[in-house]
Amino acid sequence: MKHNIETVWRKKMQFETEIGHHNIIVDAEENVGGENKGPAPKPLMLSALSGCTAMDVASLLKKMRAEVTDFTVKVEAELTDEHPKYYKKVHVEYIFYAKEFKKDKIEKSVDLSVNRYCGVYEMFRQFSEVTHHITYVTLE
Repeated sequence: MKHNIETVWRKKMQFETEIGHHNIIVDAEENVGGENKGPAPKPLMLSALSGCTAMDVASLLKKMRAEVTDFTVKVEAELTDEHPKYYKKVHVEYIFYAKEFKKDKIEKSVDLSVNRYCGVYEMFRQFSEVTHHITYVTLE
């Protein structure tokens, strides 16, 4: 399978990219010549990572009948100091909310995403030290 995108310059540091019939504006902050009218490319990479693994986990939880009330994926990343700047350390936190948890199935779903299914996670491993953690929040 191939993915093809096209990115078109709109003005200053603003570009428009069409991804699967969805248009995304990418821009830079004002201090580097942009207008901050869209996300910057590097944080979009983190969004791709969190979205990819979250979709895996949601699908796996449903298949394993281990649904939770809600869950969130947070990503924290550290850039290198020198150019070209890239994410050298990335930490992914999975936060699950429920009254009761099937922790073994939740942990298995995260492990399968991290180590088998999430291609974006695998891409990040090629250039970053990637770690993850699971947090459980019990609802009353």
